[in-house]
Amino acid sequence: MGLGALFGSLWFLSLATTPWLLSQAIDRGLAPQRTGALLGWAATVLVVGAASAGLGIMRHRSMTKLRMAAALQTAELVMAHATRLGSALPRRITAGEVVTIGISDVWTIGRSMNVGGVGVASTVVISVVATILFRTSPMLAAVVLIGVPALALVVGPLLQRGQRAGLAYREQQGELNTRLVDVLGGLRILNGLGGKETHLRRYDDQSARLRDQGYRVGGPLSWIGALGDGLPVVFLAVVVWLAARLAASGELTVGELVGVYGYTAMLVIPVNVMIFCSFDVVRGLVAARRVVDFLRLPADDPSGGPGPSGPAPLHDPVSGVVAEPGRLTALAGARPADAAEIIDRLGRYGETGATWGGLPLAAVAQSEVRARILVAEPDAALFAGELREVVAGRDEPDDERVRSAIVTAVAHDVATSLDRPIEWAGRNVSGGQRQRVRLARAVHADPEMLLAAEPTSAVDAHTEAAIAERLTEARRGRGTVVASTSPVLLDRADVVHHLVDGRVAASGTHRELLASHPGYRALVTRVFGEEDR
Repeated sequence: MGLGALFGSLWFLSLATTPWLLSQAIDRGLAPQRTGALLGWAATVLVVGAASAGLGIMRHRSMTKLRMAAALQTAELVMAHATRLGSALPRRITAGEVVTIGISDVWTIGRSMNVGGVGVASTVVISVVATILFRTSPMLAAVVLIGVPALALVVGPLLQRGQRAGLAYREQQGELNTRLVDVLGGLRILNGLGGKETHLRRYDDQSARLRDQGYRVGGPLSWIGALGDGLPVVFLAVVVWLAARLAASGELTVGELVGVYGYTAMLVIPVNVMIFCSFDVVRGLVAARRVVDFLRLPADDPSGGPGPSGPAPLHDPVSGVVAEPGRLTALAGARPADAAEIIDRLGRYGETGATWGGLPLAAVAQSEVRARILVAEPDAALFAGELREVVAGRDEPDDERVRSAIVTAVAHDVATSLDRPIEWAGRNVSGGQRQRVRLARAVHADPEMLLAAEPTSAVDAHTEAAIAERLTEARRGRGTVVASTSPVLLDRADVVHHLVDGRVAASGTHRELLASHPGYRALVTRVFGEEDR
């Protein structure tokens, strides 16, 4: 920023020096017809012009570097905090808001850095030109010193209006991007359900509201643009008119008149820069508020003490669910969201009162919880890479271990070779294949306790039966919790917790609950009937 202000100031000063040199060339060389003096002053103008070109290049380079550095450093801060937030990120901010920050706000903040470079330089050169004019004509200097703040008074109210409208626009922009991300993420589902047209109409309506808000932002900002270009020219006309009257009365020489015109014409540039810097600062403040709000989102505290010395039961006091080590526990309820919330609490995602071997789970170091307890979400991200790398996850790929996990997840149809490339988010495989690749990755991790939400919801009954059999065998001796209403999985569970309104209504084996609890029997029968259809 210091370099931008330095080179900007020197560049503006070189522009301001040129009118003075021209006035000297006229008064000391041209008017008295002294050829030597005229050539000397002309050569000086040439040297200053060449220097001005070089300074202009350095000003542009330093300001471009400043804008890029500010934008990229802001992006790094956002990315670092998003990494710290981890799993808490989607619970505290929408994907569309993150997208808007990344593709719009950081660059707006970078552009607002202009005020610290050329904005400062503009202030410096206006002061210098006013001083020069004072030596020529105190009246003209007074006009400059009064006129520049007057321009700010004209533009100021428009800037405030633009800022207020910009805040509302930015809010709606984030909401629209959220809708867009959600629609794109569920496009295949919408194709299957036939809901594309409905979501298209909703997007069009929201987009139209954003456009209307954009017009409200554009109103004052367009006036700022017009005034930024027009008012300095009016300012130039007033000063030149006054200077011409002084020259006609003999108070200014011809050279001084040309110099005054040059000073004032040059002032059009810094005055214009200051107006647009104000515009950039207003937009930058709007963007910065959104970024700062994001950076203030609290991350989960990773600190804590050691966990149990060995495998231990997980207990969620809110629901009454207990997951014993070495056993397959199933959660069955009419609302999948209830089971998902329980799994989040047992996996320490968000606030939790769960205990692990009698220890408060929230008091155990997050790194140990993540190393020993794995939550396998149904929409967990798949990163791009070869199939072996995708399944191995953070571990070094071992082909035999990877193949074993793929067999357990019945994902052998994804590829005959472990070298097959998987695109980001698994876009080149089907929904059922993506789900089985996720399950293979979870099995490969071999955690002490695996918590899986709806791990077979996108596969057919034959594949689901094979997964249930192989998963039970692969996880023997390890704790596993699955949230599902599939009779195939429930029949394999050592214990099934029937959930009603997020709490355990009954526990037992699948067959015991079928015989003794009508509500559980109705739930499983309804699901089984839907699968048959």
